[in-house]
Amino acid sequence: MTGHGVEMRDKGYFIQEEVLSPDECEILVDSISRTNNSRRRAGIRHLMKIPEVKSAASDVRLLRIAKLFLGSSAIPYRATLFEKSGHANWLVAWHQDTALPLENRVDSPDWGPWSEKEGLIYAHAPDWALSRVIALRIHLDASTELNGPLRVVPGTHSLGVLSDDDVSRYARSRSPIECLSSRGGVVAMRPLLIHASSKARVNSPRRVLHIEYVDSLDLSEGVRLAIA
Repeated sequence: MTGHGVEMRDKGYFIQEEVLSPDECEILVDSISRTNNSRRRAGIRHLMKIPEVKSAASDVRLLRIAKLFLGSSAIPYRATLFEKSGHANWLVAWHQDTALPLENRVDSPDWGPWSEKEGLIYAHAPDWALSRVIALRIHLDASTELNGPLRVVPGTHSLGVLSDDDVSRYARSRSPIECLSSRGGVVAMRPLLIHASSKARVNSPRRVLHIEYVDSLDLSEGVRLAIA
């Protein structure tokens, strides 16, 4: 592994190739497919309940990458599958990821607005909480220039939680980077990093298992992340 943690945190993202083998990727694809019969959805939430996903999330190779950003403790708490294909092809506009799953509602102006997704409570979080999170995007298929790869604006995670207008302004004024990866590669990304993706221009699938880690499930007194 090249580089060191400070440089990676400054950019807000990091790419490492060949973390998982093709066989390990296929096991994850099969386990998710068995649990979720509908393949026409662009995303499937709350996959930590699948044993193979839970096991992969705690793999030492992934934890090592997460700890580059989080320090000595990295706890996986949420897993989501994103899939682009011929029947599920979409454009994602420039944005930040600001919603976190919580065990309970809290009476605090720092949190909200609130929502519920498939039985779990979500709240838009303050920047101090989001700074303790890192997402690892496991590429179950290669991510290429043709299949709608993740695009990021380096360093923008340090700007805090932005309005939609400010997100658009920063994205227009800076040069984005395409995060390309072979199958089994991992892209680590801060949630507040401004990012987007275009529609795929090919029919072959681009499946990404997006696993999020935090240094502690207890973010503050009375505020605890839910496992999703």
